[in-house]
Amino acid sequence: MAAPPDDDLLRAVGLHHAHHGTPALAGITLGVRAGEILAVTGPRACGKTTLLRCLSGQITPDEGEVWFDDMPVHSLTPSQRERFRREHLGWIDSEPHLVPELSAWENTALPLLLRGTPRRAAKNAAMEWLDQFDLGAVARKRPHALAYAQRQHVCIARAIAMDPDAILADEPTIALRRPTRDHALRALVSAARSHDITVVIATADPDTASVADREVRLSDGRTDGAPDAPEQEGRAACSLSV
Repeated sequence: MAAPPDDDLLRAVGLHHAHHGTPALAGITLGVRAGEILAVTGPRACGKTTLLRCLSGQITPDEGEVWFDDMPVHSLTPSQRERFRREHLGWIDSEPHLVPELSAWENTALPLLLRGTPRRAAKNAAMEWLDQFDLGAVARKRPHALAYAQRQHVCIARAIAMDPDAILADEPTIALRRPTRDHALRALVSAARSHDITVVIATADPDTASVADREVRLSDGRTDGAPDAPEQEGRAACSLSV
């Protein structure tokens, strides 16, 4: 096995994976450069979520390799993969999964607290990003007292606040209205640019994909050969309505 090129933080090589005998990935190979924002697009059931879960180590591909820098994620043990995610990756799901017993700021700070960050420092980091989403006033409220969009924003803030090397986002704004969605995407892109965070967004929404530097389109578990040349970094700023 050889580590990926120096400028690739994440790389998938020849990924195959099936769910209960149904192919989800069929030989995917792609690289994501450090600091890049990549959109993985395509229709439902084309393999986008499976690809993200393989890249994050949540599932192990049936065949192929996943590299994070020089770390072979595909060959890590379950406990090593859990540690890898805790130390290096932020994850944003399409639904706002929060711990119901914890307040908004505690949910946002949770990855930092699990990593051993002192409580005061973890709270300060959480509050910084909750303020970015105009959630400072509800930071002490629990999830049941928050609107759906607020809960999803807490999840996005949680992924950013842990200061990860990469964030993997699976349709992170699919259920949000356009103004709210644009606000969330602007905050995510701004955080990625300012903190040099690599971002991979799986989405079927062209507007969401437009914030990326580059797009890779999947079809039936394969890349479909659509052009994926890097775009200008300013693309995100001009593609979102204010």
